[in-house]
Amino acid sequence: MECDVGNVDLSKMDKFDVKLFELLYENSNQKSEVPQKEIDEAKEWLEISKTSNKLTNPMVQLFDKLKSIKENYGASPNEIGIDKDELHLMAIKHKNTDEHAVSVGGRVYSALPIVAQANARVQDYLNNHKKDAPSGFDLDDQIKENRRKIQKKLNMSDEEWDSYGGQMKHAITSPEQLAEIIDLPAKLIEDIHRVSEVFRMRISPYYASLIIPGQINDPILIQSVPTGDLIDNRGEEIAPVASDHSPARLVDQFYPRVLTIKATNMCAMFCTHCLRIAHISDKDWVSSKNTYEEALNYIRENDNIRDVLITGGDALALSNKRIEYLLEELDKIPHVKIKRLGSRTPIMTPQRIDDKFLEICEKSNAIKPIRFVTQINSVQEMTPEVHEAFKKLSSVTSAILNQAVLLRGVNDTRNKMWKLSELLQESYIRPYYLFNCSFRNPEFAHLRVPIKVGRDLVESMYGNIAGDAIPRYLATAGGKIPLHQDNVVQANDGGDYILKKPWSGEEVPYPDMSMEEYNKPFSFEKYQ
Repeated sequence: MECDVGNVDLSKMDKFDVKLFELLYENSNQKSEVPQKEIDEAKEWLEISKTSNKLTNPMVQLFDKLKSIKENYGASPNEIGIDKDELHLMAIKHKNTDEHAVSVGGRVYSALPIVAQANARVQDYLNNHKKDAPSGFDLDDQIKENRRKIQKKLNMSDEEWDSYGGQMKHAITSPEQLAEIIDLPAKLIEDIHRVSEVFRMRISPYYASLIIPGQINDPILIQSVPTGDLIDNRGEEIAPVASDHSPARLVDQFYPRVLTIKATNMCAMFCTHCLRIAHISDKDWVSSKNTYEEALNYIRENDNIRDVLITGGDALALSNKRIEYLLEELDKIPHVKIKRLGSRTPIMTPQRIDDKFLEICEKSNAIKPIRFVTQINSVQEMTPEVHEAFKKLSSVTSAILNQAVLLRGVNDTRNKMWKLSELLQESYIRPYYLFNCSFRNPEFAHLRVPIKVGRDLVESMYGNIAGDAIPRYLATAGGKIPLHQDNVVQANDGGDYILKKPWSGEEVPYPDMSMEEYNKPFSFEKYQ
């Protein structure tokens, strides 16, 4: 590189200052007239740099302006009337001023371009997330209007709307109720009738208010309103989830130190992608204390067990009294160190997080940590009400973890997943897992997403959003298997992936959705 830096001793500068000065003074074959405004700005920053004390920004602005002039017009500093020795002094002053002796070359030649490149990577997200992935905050006015309409149709008072009991009393359970609230095609209503003969439907009025009219595959609609696919996709029944991992009544145990108590089949809503969709049964049930004692006795007698998850159904479908009883019993078992409550209820009926429940959590968490595990799949579910519910929960639990499911049309784009992860953090929730939609339930095969799409979504987060906002991408195939490169032994688009369990080395097949099938119209698009 040919350059003339005059009396400047490059040997006494760090490599970034050297590169910057070489760039500023290298010979340029293509030159154009520098606008006077650009020259004036450079000289103004030089004067400010000379007189400012304990500030590095004026010197950064000076050298960044000179670099821009060189790159755009081919002119060196001396060609616009700025002395080399003065610039040398400014470079030394910058390094002496900075607490960490960072050079101005390091900032202007290296750091600022790196930041510019990073900003370019997230620009599409920043420009388009409100359009591509509107959150419940973004849609608040529309959701409030939906609430007014639904309250009127269901004859709900404000008191009923703002209570968990009122939400459950007025839950939408029939196609006719749903059609009064949402404009539905006749064929869809017919299909909902078909589905409801096999699977129950229940949508809380609050959750229904999140559905945005006119959106064909609205993410709330996809998760709450059953389509004919749930019947048409049914094939050979795969063994119920954890049927081969239930050593005691109500208990699932995949791992030696962790188990689950399935305490009820009740939920505030029956999601269209529920793992236990075929086993909800015809009516709600809550076990007797004697039945719970069978599960608790198994835990008491097995001192390997350290971590117990209370789920269902949904743990928060239980009464406060029943939750308190289970937590108190677990707190009495010396080898149980951590309790978890698994619930999607705060997303579907945030009104459930009442003062008594918070009091129970606070009391138990003071004895042994409680972790609250939830499932939020769409940014549209992130509303001011949900934010407030989890803010309260965060003060009485040791952690709140989100286990999202990757669902077609719900969260299968970068903008949707990036925004979901960031909003979870802002609502006191850690993005923990992202599950590939299960293959065990053929009923919702239409909601599955190819593994390579999921891997791209998660890998795209690295270097672009906060590290602790990035969930782990998993498949459930006899346990949770990370879908990292090292765990994929063989990839086969639309066929079986071969996955390796990192804890045992066992290789297992995992059916994938094909890209061809994934790109076809699906769900509510078929009713247009």
